[in-house]
Amino acid sequence: MDRTSIYSGWILSREQRSGPRGVELIYWLSTSGGPVCLTLPDQPHRGYVLAQQKPQWQTWLGSRQGWQWQSVPATDFEHRPVWALDIWDSELWQQCRRQSQAQGWPLLESDIAPQERYLMERFIRAGMAAKVKDHRILAARHAVPSHAPSMVSLDIECSREGELYSIGLYSDSAQRVWMIGEARPGPDYLTFVADEVTLLRSLLDWFERADPDVIIGWSVAQFDIRLLQKRAQHHGLRLALGRDGSEPRWEERAGPGRGCAISGRLILDGIEWLKAAFYQFDSFALDAVANALLGEGKACQQPEDRMGEIEHNFHHDPLALAHYNLKDCELVWRIFEKTQLLPFVLARGQMTGLALDRLGGSVAAFTFRYLPLLHRSGYVAPDLTTHEIPPSPGGYVMDSVPGKYRNVLVLDFKSLYPSIIRSYLIDPMGMLAAQQAPDADSIEGFRGARFHRQQHQLPALIAELAEQREAAKGANDQPLSQAIKILMNSFYGVLGAAGCRFHDPRLASSITLRGHEIMKRSRALIEAEGASVIYGDTDSLFVHVGDDCPPSRATAWGQALVERVNAYWQDTLSQLGLTSALELEFETQFDHFFMPTLRGALTGSKKRYVGAVADGDALTLVFKGMETVRSDWTEMARRLQRELYQAWFMGKPVAPLVKRWVARIRNGECDELLLYRKRLRRPLEEYQAQPPHVLAARRANALLNQPRYRKGSVIGYYIGVNGAFPKEERNGELDREHYVDKQLRPVVEPVLAACDLTLNDLDSDQLGLF
Repeated sequence: MDRTSIYSGWILSREQRSGPRGVELIYWLSTSGGPVCLTLPDQPHRGYVLAQQKPQWQTWLGSRQGWQWQSVPATDFEHRPVWALDIWDSELWQQCRRQSQAQGWPLLESDIAPQERYLMERFIRAGMAAKVKDHRILAARHAVPSHAPSMVSLDIECSREGELYSIGLYSDSAQRVWMIGEARPGPDYLTFVADEVTLLRSLLDWFERADPDVIIGWSVAQFDIRLLQKRAQHHGLRLALGRDGSEPRWEERAGPGRGCAISGRLILDGIEWLKAAFYQFDSFALDAVANALLGEGKACQQPEDRMGEIEHNFHHDPLALAHYNLKDCELVWRIFEKTQLLPFVLARGQMTGLALDRLGGSVAAFTFRYLPLLHRSGYVAPDLTTHEIPPSPGGYVMDSVPGKYRNVLVLDFKSLYPSIIRSYLIDPMGMLAAQQAPDADSIEGFRGARFHRQQHQLPALIAELAEQREAAKGANDQPLSQAIKILMNSFYGVLGAAGCRFHDPRLASSITLRGHEIMKRSRALIEAEGASVIYGDTDSLFVHVGDDCPPSRATAWGQALVERVNAYWQDTLSQLGLTSALELEFETQFDHFFMPTLRGALTGSKKRYVGAVADGDALTLVFKGMETVRSDWTEMARRLQRELYQAWFMGKPVAPLVKRWVARIRNGECDELLLYRKRLRRPLEEYQAQPPHVLAARRANALLNQPRYRKGSVIGYYIGVNGAFPKEERNGELDREHYVDKQLRPVVEPVLAACDLTLNDLDSDQLGLF
């Protein structure tokens, strides 16, 4: 009977297991029909050795069993022929790696794990379609499954000492809370259990029945799963959450997102994945993020003493604690839905080829996408090295022309660095190929680099990604579009990173220095048309078209400048026999714009400005690098800054406004706006100095008689006449002159200086000391 089947699904986990005849590759898939475990036994480890060193390897391997030579039409990066060495015995493989290091015999690509190499060489990323017999893979290819993996939100509640109180779960089909305690009437989702052992077994039984693909939560691995496993071990239980019956595996040095792995399931932490998708919040606490995204927060009556409320409710109001527990699960679920985090994770995996739950990994993603292309061009990759490399120049940042302007246009080069790679054929392999080609067959880079006109892979890969991103944008697929953008923009960085096997300062410099050239030439073109470039940063040019220019004419002028610059680069590259992918875009038109000077100097600042777009009689303000965008500044400073620039841009006098805010601070009218907030980056005991937020955290812990503030906590504090004190110390006396000098003064001084005023001028009697 032919038992061949076809499975298509998302790759939830990828593992390898050493066996007597090689490595067994294990892939768990989420398919539309449920989870499937696919295997591929008897696979070798592979490395590449120099042909000239093959006799030494042959002698050393001798009569050992479990290895084989494979002839390959490839060379290393020094153009030396290589042979592939396949080894089925895992112990022998480790001996080979040690011998390579001891003797200095290259064993190229020996760090590529078999389960990664199998996918990589078949261009399989995130999704797989496999022909299978008896769960063994016969053949596989890349696929993009149409279904979404099943998901559950997990949250636990516990005592200060880490003893479990309850476990909550939330999904689109199930809401559950198990809680230790005597049975009593309650909501349908709540079940009381006798003790921790029963609590843990209830969770494991549910996972066996419901069998979700993805576990989400807030610090779900490092807190929830870690504590569940610790409590299970305390009772002699196995926290068998893996689909193969295994426990969570921990790799403390595995890198972001790889610390915990569960066979056949993904673990996605909301905090880390929001950061990966470039969301920014003043605080990533669940309550803060939920309020920002959903307009509601945790079901907590005493946010200042949340742990105390949890402990009280467990003993005296368990229904309230159950509601709190389930609400946390629900908030995480809704945040994932609101931000489309799971589609982003899947889209990112489709682009990078990395394991779906892996965060970071720019270098690994580049390797995954580039290495199989390199092999098909007849090269094997160099080994990773720890050698220091010379730094490459950063992006172009022009000296600004400070001042207040009307009609400033922001013109941006779209994906400048990826476009430079495409336009000037920058490629690690292309740089090697150019070494053996006439100059006519190559294009000049920087710092001695040349790039082959025909032999390259990276420009085509970038072009493919750019085309996919345009299609994603056209289909309004924001998660996929964002994932592609992140991947493309990472390619420049990895080419200059010591952790990348392809790094070379000539590669990175050929990108950044070409960017300098493009920005400088583009600036000259724009100024030749009668406009002024008052600032430039990496890929953006800030163009002043005149204070008296009508808005409609400014818009038309900006569009004409874009066409002029793009035509210039198309013509310039065409003369070099190249095709320009450079594209300048009309990004923003500011009706009002201000570029401040450096504090206490006449020199224009960099990466700091305020722009305003008129919307009828109102102005929409955009702050870059100013105090209002910094999370460690007070709410008073933020409100003042917005009010100040609104008034100034609208032509209103600023002196009365500033004097009014000074008076409000001194009179105590805005004390509630003077709170500082800052995160503790280290355990309190590791701080040798006493910065204000550390001093306040220590005072708060002493006042509350509990270690509420620890590493990762955000402390709210004030500056008082006797130093910093926490917000919990309600009777502290504020040092209001501190706020005038350290919060108000830096905000108002740039505007006052532009008006030929100083803060001392407005309040010479009381501010003269400053």
